[in-house]
Amino acid sequence: MTATTRDVQRPEEAEAVAAQLRVPVWNALAERADALRRSLPPRPETGHGRYVWLRALDAEQARRAAFLDRLEALCEHVAGRPALGYAANEPLPRAALEEVEGFTTGITARRIAQYKAQQFT
Repeated sequence: MTATTRDVQRPEEAEAVAAQLRVPVWNALAERADALRRSLPPRPETGHGRYVWLRALDAEQARRAAFLDRLEALCEHVAGRPALGYAANEPLPRAALEEVEGFTTGITARRIAQYKAQQFT
């Protein structure tokens, strides 16, 4: 089976779709991060305070804190501040798109599915 011109997305089209998805993806990531943040004890800002805080968490809280760090890094990356572990030229990493599955509206979910199919296959 051969690809038609409709099946292949040009780079500028991919960039346009990524630009349209950036805010809804960031919003969904931020909402998930906020929910996790509220489920944890207040997190200190200083390095030493953060260390003490992490040591005081139980196993489930520590798991949520690690997930919170991941979501915050993805939020930063989607906002244009590249995060470690993600290509700087990749505006919407697969990990960010996977984290928002089930947390977006129907239209956004369809656009994400199309974007993933065109970018990652």
